[in-house]
Amino acid sequence: MRKLLIMLFLSLGVAVSANAGTCHVLNLNKDWSFKQARLNNWHPATVPGTVHTDLMALGMIDDPFIGLNEKEVQWVDKEDWEYRTVFDAEGAVGSRQALLVFHGLDTYADVFLNDSLILKADNMFRTWKVDVAALLKEKGNVLRIYFHSPIKVDMEKWHKLDYQYNAVNDQSQNGGVFDRRLSVFARKAGYHYGWDWGPRLVTSGVWRPIELVLWNDVRIDDVYTRQQTTSKLSQLSQCVTVMAENEGEATVMVTDKATGKKLASKVATLHKGKNEVTLDFQIKNPRLWWTNGLGEAHLYTFATTVTMASTTDCREQRIGLRSIRVLNEKDEYGKEFCFELNGKRVFMKGADYIPCDNFLPRVSDEIYTKTIQDAVDVNMNMIRVWGGGIYENDLFYDLCDEKGILIWQDFMFACSVYPASGALLESIQQEARDNIIRLRNHPCIALWCGNNECQDSFYGWGWREAYYKQSQEIGQKVEREFTDLYYKVLPQIVEELNPDIKYWPSSPFGDYNKSSFTTSGDYHYWGVWHANEPISNYNVHRARFYSEYGMQSFPEFESVKAFATDPAQWDIHSDMMMSHQRGGSFANSRIEGYLESEYVKPAAFPALLYVGQLMQGDAMKTAVEAHRRDKGYCWGTLIWQINDCWPVASWSTRDWYGRWKAAHYMIRHAMDDVLVSPIEKEGRLDVYVVNDRLKAVKGKLCVKLMTLDGKCLKEVSKQITAAANSSASMYSVPVDELLAGADRKDVFIAVDFNADRLYTADYCLLKSKNMAFPKANINWSIEENANGSRDVVLKSDCYVRGVFLSLPEEINPFHDNYVNLLPGKELRIRIDSMTSTADISRHLSVSAYNNL
Repeated sequence: MRKLLIMLFLSLGVAVSANAGTCHVLNLNKDWSFKQARLNNWHPATVPGTVHTDLMALGMIDDPFIGLNEKEVQWVDKEDWEYRTVFDAEGAVGSRQALLVFHGLDTYADVFLNDSLILKADNMFRTWKVDVAALLKEKGNVLRIYFHSPIKVDMEKWHKLDYQYNAVNDQSQNGGVFDRRLSVFARKAGYHYGWDWGPRLVTSGVWRPIELVLWNDVRIDDVYTRQQTTSKLSQLSQCVTVMAENEGEATVMVTDKATGKKLASKVATLHKGKNEVTLDFQIKNPRLWWTNGLGEAHLYTFATTVTMASTTDCREQRIGLRSIRVLNEKDEYGKEFCFELNGKRVFMKGADYIPCDNFLPRVSDEIYTKTIQDAVDVNMNMIRVWGGGIYENDLFYDLCDEKGILIWQDFMFACSVYPASGALLESIQQEARDNIIRLRNHPCIALWCGNNECQDSFYGWGWREAYYKQSQEIGQKVEREFTDLYYKVLPQIVEELNPDIKYWPSSPFGDYNKSSFTTSGDYHYWGVWHANEPISNYNVHRARFYSEYGMQSFPEFESVKAFATDPAQWDIHSDMMMSHQRGGSFANSRIEGYLESEYVKPAAFPALLYVGQLMQGDAMKTAVEAHRRDKGYCWGTLIWQINDCWPVASWSTRDWYGRWKAAHYMIRHAMDDVLVSPIEKEGRLDVYVVNDRLKAVKGKLCVKLMTLDGKCLKEVSKQITAAANSSASMYSVPVDELLAGADRKDVFIAVDFNADRLYTADYCLLKSKNMAFPKANINWSIEENANGSRDVVLKSDCYVRGVFLSLPEEINPFHDNYVNLLPGKELRIRIDSMTSTADISRHLSVSAYNNL
């Protein structure tokens, strides 16, 4: 009967998926149409999708990511839109229970089934479930969704207030209405309203799938698995939420899918409606889940079944057995902030993450896979999901589970003050519940964080004082909304639904009711960039955990050509390039200022982009190494940011097209599990070895002072042991003693640490612009290896700074890039390209800072 039912639905053109039991899921994502609500013409639509992408598919608007097109589509968010589909459900009528599930409606939506209003949605982040058993027909079910303009809806709320809620990055002037900041009124992704790295594209639409869930007798609604895990024993407790049609006995069982072993079983008496059944079991000597670089991210698959009479439902989940804690105890400096995994302190290396596209349904499985793999490939072990975006798709967290990437999960609040009371607060509470329940079983979830920079902005940017200046009543109301949301409501929900994971009120955060500070908690360091402090300040600034810092650059020239299609606009100050620089003229001035302070500024546009990337890469490498050298006081470094949501100049280490910038290549070396890091401080050269492994590393350290043309002036070698999970200076010498009269501009320092493999570093004692880099004759060839792979083989007779390899229109065809060549030393770089060897040889571009 089950097979016949599925075949029937397939014959009707309705996509069907079935879990291992008798609960059937119909995907209602086909045969949609849409129209502008005040007009009559219906057009084909894609669901999941957005109004903007549907209009683009019809050629009714141009791609807003290209050129200046963003300005031409600002009318879209001021209109109402209507979507509809018709589906047959002959087999569904035989099911006594039918639940229509909307996984994502963006944002203000009235939903009608067969002309009956079944839902008024007002929160993009919620999952909406509606009982529709009484409304379904055998044929011709009409599902219609009316999307109200979020601008028109929230304008009414704005008008009712005699004060404003601050929303610093709401770019209302770029297509909004009279500079009125409306984003805070909608439970919708804040970045849709613009940011200092993103466009203003306020979307509407069915952004996640719609499903019709059909069942009889019994259905598993949720399974929550808690654990207390050590290396010898994992004690688990499964809370199974079961929906039952009628009272009766049911057998609830959990098995290990890999072995078929029954782990626990219980006969429970269910009553009609919602039931909770708890199963306790143990796994001895568990295979632990570890982060990238520390071990295997092993996942168990548990199958939980509920059988009632002849009806069975099943839910499978992948669980990583691990313990995770945040250490935040007082010490002699303030309060530490350190993640402890399986009883071991772990230095967090990673980045902050924003959504991969302004049009969220365009983010494919391939894009998610590449984004997480790109984090793994540069030795990251943590990603912070930033609070101005979304609670990400399930696949994102699945990939992080598989790859050993811990997730710092913000709730969706950022850089704003929100009217968090009344109906909006109730909606936020349900939003938090929906997403905690959805994500809490993932072993990657390490922290729930209240917001991004809302506390710093309220208590540190003068916002609180400004509200109280308007009136005592306004100040008290706004502050009460702030403290109720982040200090009471959200932590209470986390404690109820996911008590084993720490709640952190804000990022950054040091203490309640005050702005952040460096000696406690996490810190966002923007002295470099926003305060125009020199890049070298990364070497002296200290904090317990860096959860944001960064340096801007433009994408490389190949990416710029894709969105700035007019060569006349190839100037960073042109209208087209400024449209893709959301930090405005301030940001371009910062890029130029830092570039000119560190490097010789080239005149040619492609060369300027190249040196800008070199500057960003050097800055991020400097920061990461400084934070890791300070291991023990500092326990984390998260770069702002790992990705872009459109083609833009930004702090990202990867551009929107997926191309790695220089920074992404450079942090791969800076985040290696064993790091060799030379640094000059107060007239001394110290060579640090940082070891993130849980075992000591022994090897030979060799430090050389060399001229730029390859002559060795001094060499020191010694056997060393880098203790487990440590950072220490392994060689120290006064710089003047090391130089012995040599000019800084003519030499560099080369360091090798030969252990289980070779770890290297090279270091100049002056800024690049003050070095006497000679013009470089770079010899290169393409060599095919016996295993069929190919390498670019590079060699030069002098020290070469920042060798950049490029192939037209290709994305990341080289395993390494923006590398320094040491004189006389051959360097081989693997090629990952389908292009023929002959064509690579013909089109390969090899650039270097020396030759500008």
